[in-house]
Amino acid sequence: EALAVIRATNSHRVVGLLDDDERLLGQDVDGVEVLGGLDSIERFPEAQLLLCAGAGHDRRLIQERLAAPPDRYATVLASSVDLAGDTVVGRGSILLGGVVATASVDIGSHVVIMPNVVLTHDNRIRDFATLCAGVTLGGAVDIEPEAYLGMASTVRQGVRVGAGGTLGMGSVLLTDLPPHEAWAGVPAHQLNRPRKGPAT
Repeated sequence: EALAVIRATNSHRVVGLLDDDERLLGQDVDGVEVLGGLDSIERFPEAQLLLCAGAGHDRRLIQERLAAPPDRYATVLASSVDLAGDTVVGRGSILLGGVVATASVDIGSHVVIMPNVVLTHDNRIRDFATLCAGVTLGGAVDIEPEAYLGMASTVRQGVRVGAGGTLGMGSVLLTDLPPHEAWAGVPAHQLNRPRKGPAT
């Protein structure tokens, strides 16, 4: 998806892909050659980097291993992204088609925001968070580092999703989701824990 956006916007010239899987060395992936493992970045000192691992935790581990300065990372925005003028987007983030940010939105570094996500006023999306397609955030929502919000999930205004927390697809979050917990449902509740309510 990131490669498709880069090609559509002509924002960068792709040099190649890096992957530690030795079986992929020299292989063609969607028209781009795998040049080597992560250690191969030393061969391309002028090239910018983009972390495309799906999970925020994995992106963080790769970023720590590469130990590259922040200005080494590219930021990729689809042409249909609609960001208010005061929106801040950190280095290395990827925003796919149809993402909307209305006002005073702060997006951290190495964040992945998939198609048709709506970010409303005063949202804070911290480093390495992942927002899947169709996520909608009310105002003043805080998404902490490495949090993962599943497709079409919704978060009420003023609510926080804790670091490393997971919100299941289609869920509606009405209260804070603690760090490293997985919640799902309407309204969302912690998984693997009985819901409070009348006995049946």
